[in-house]
Amino acid sequence: MKTLLCLIVAAACAWGRTPLQDAPPGAAARPNPFQNERVQENQRAQRAGAKLFARECAACHGSNRQGIGRALPLNRPEVVQAPPGAIFWVLRNGHVARGMPSFAHLPEPQRWQIVTFLRSAPR
Repeated sequence: MKTLLCLIVAAACAWGRTPLQDAPPGAAARPNPFQNERVQENQRAQRAGAKLFARECAACHGSNRQGIGRALPLNRPEVVQAPPGAIFWVLRNGHVARGMPSFAHLPEPQRWQIVTFLRSAPR
């Protein structure tokens, strides 16, 4: 009985967490390779990320990043201000409990382009 209660409490606590909060510190600290590029290169990565987002993510997260159903809204400050490595970690690993699939099938540069897009100010 005590074990069941602990599991219920743990699940309730975990439910309030976002997948970004589950990224290990080392992964969250990983820098975005497009972040320190020249402005023009960063904008190019952002545009490419917008196209990838429309193709890979918008069906669940909405074309305006507003979130649909159980999918979290991505136009919130905690996403825009999240460490780039944390967003990358979620894209690579997914989050089964939240219904987020892994996007490890995308090449690493494309995942970083999505990160660049998500960290840009929502339109």
